[in-house]
Amino acid sequence: MNLSIVIPLLNEEASLEELFSRIKTVCDSHNLSYEVWFIDDGSTDLSWAIIENLATQNTEIHGIKFSKNYGKSQALHAAFEKVKGDIIITMDADLQDFPEEIPGLYQKITEENYDIVSGWKKKRFDNVMTKNIPSKLFNAAARKVSGVTLNDFNCGLKAYKKQVVKSIDVYGDMHRYIPVLAANAGFRRITEKEVKHQARPYGTSKFGTERFVRGFLDLITLWFVSRFGGRPMHFFGAVGTLMFIFGFMSALWLGISKLIDVSRGIYGHLLANNPWFFIALTMMVLGTLLFIAGFLGEMMIRSNRDHKNYFVEETI
Repeated sequence: MNLSIVIPLLNEEASLEELFSRIKTVCDSHNLSYEVWFIDDGSTDLSWAIIENLATQNTEIHGIKFSKNYGKSQALHAAFEKVKGDIIITMDADLQDFPEEIPGLYQKITEENYDIVSGWKKKRFDNVMTKNIPSKLFNAAARKVSGVTLNDFNCGLKAYKKQVVKSIDVYGDMHRYIPVLAANAGFRRITEKEVKHQARPYGTSKFGTERFVRGFLDLITLWFVSRFGGRPMHFFGAVGTLMFIFGFMSALWLGISKLIDVSRGIYGHLLANNPWFFIALTMMVLGTLLFIAGFLGEMMIRSNRDHKNYFVEETI
C-alpha cells in the first residue's frame, strides 16, 4: 500500500465528507493505493456517526474513537500503531490543509529519499496576534533548541516513511516535535515543502494561545530528554555529586576552623551560629537526593514500559 493518511479530529462534523471526497479524488487521480484513518478524539457532535457512515461505503476508511478528549499526540500514537502504508501522511480535519498537497509530499519522499517532509505554511490565514506572531517566536525557539531547521513545526500536514512512525513514541503534547523525536532516533533526512493554507471554512479553532506556553515547556522537556533521557545519572548524578562535594568541603572547612579556634583557646562560637553550616548541610542533603534521583532514573529506563495512556472506545 502506498499511503496511510492519518487525520485526528475533534468536533469536525461539517468538514469530514468533503475532506474524504477530496482525498479520494486526489489519490485516485494519481493511482495511489491508500487507507484513511480518522481518529475521533472524544467528539461530542456527529463526527463519529459520519465516519461510520463513510466507512460502510468506502473500504479505505478506518476509524478509532476515543472515550474522551486525550489530545492530538495520543490520537497520532494510536493511528501509527495501525497504519500499513509505506508513506504516512498526517493532516488536520478542518480543511485548512489542502488534500491536493498529498502527491507532492509523497513524491518528495519516494523520489528524493527523505525520512520526513514537513509542510510549511509560509502564507498563513490565521489571526496575526494570537497565532501568527506567537508561532514565529515558537518556531525560532524550537529551531535553536532542537537543531532541526524547520520553519513550521506546528504544521499538521507532514509525510513520513513508515519506519519513522513505527520507531518513535508520541506522547504528551509532543506531536509538534515529531521531527525532533525522529532526528533523535536517527532519522535525520528531514526537509520541508511549502504548502497552501486557507482560513478555516467550518467550525472554530480548538487551540488557544495557551498551546504555545505548553509548546515551550514541552520544548524544554524534549531538550532535556534528548540529552539525558537515556542516561539520567549523567545529569542528576553529576550535579548531585558536585553539590555534595561543595557541601562537604564547606562543612570540613567549618570543622577545621572550629578546631583551630579551640587550639587557640577560643571558645563559645557555635557552628550552628554560622550560616555556612546550614548552607553546607543543605547542599549535602540536596546532592544526595539528586544522586539518588539519577540512580532511580537509570533503574526506571531499564524497565520496559509498554502501556497506553488512552482508552479506545471503538474501532472500525
